[in-house]
Amino acid sequence: MRYYTDVFVEADRLSRAPHGRLEALRTRDLLAQLLPPAPAMVLDVGGGPGAYAGWLADAGYQVHLVDLVPAHAAAARHVHPAVTVAVGDARRLPLAGRCADATLLLGPLYHLTERADRVAALGEALRVTRPGGVVVTATISRHAPLMDLIRQGRVDDRTRPALLATYGSGVNDPVSGFTTAYFHRPAELVDEFRAAGLPGPELYGVEGPLWPLLPLAGGAETDGRLFAEVLRCAALVERDPEVLGASAHLLAAARVPRG
Repeated sequence: MRYYTDVFVEADRLSRAPHGRLEALRTRDLLAQLLPPAPAMVLDVGGGPGAYAGWLADAGYQVHLVDLVPAHAAAARHVHPAVTVAVGDARRLPLAGRCADATLLLGPLYHLTERADRVAALGEALRVTRPGGVVVTATISRHAPLMDLIRQGRVDDRTRPALLATYGSGVNDPVSGFTTAYFHRPAELVDEFRAAGLPGPELYGVEGPLWPLLPLAGGAETDGRLFAEVLRCAALVERDPEVLGASAHLLAAARVPRG
């Protein structure tokens, strides 16, 4: 709450730099593959100011967004009037069971450092999703912080011990510049889905292994040939288990069992 209220501006994160634009394009491409057709009901848990909720509503989906941060919920309500919005916790959703055809958790899992809380959030996603529907989550890869800080030139004697500890435990030290968080290995995602009562999910690498090559900043004019090749590479190897962990983000999707 403190990070998103006082420290970091989330509203334009997916548009202000090449890496964010890569994440957004790839996530939208994957959601287009995984979601049922519009006008299905999509629940966007932890949807922030509504970057994906607004896009889905424009595509004809019914969308309900739930976010823990009141300022995010207010922004989503203001910018995306077609989206219904509520403030709530992913572990205790203020919703009836089986109310959605698809449930997205594109932020909550990496903000929950305890496995029991992550499993609880996945259990809630299972509860509110209709049989035959899909649960889709996004997590940050265990390898991403080390790769990202090295490319920024921010690894030194002060930050290195914390980064190595994060790599071992998965729990982020805010000395990295990011808030307290949890970074997943692919196998952990499978285990947590199953612990919540969901089938083992299909896993996708979002940005692919070449995302560190993109510049740290720049407008859309920087998205030239290199950006296009990084994007093509990400799509080519998105299901390759040997390079999944090299993506900055992992997407996981599982169908809710019928019966």
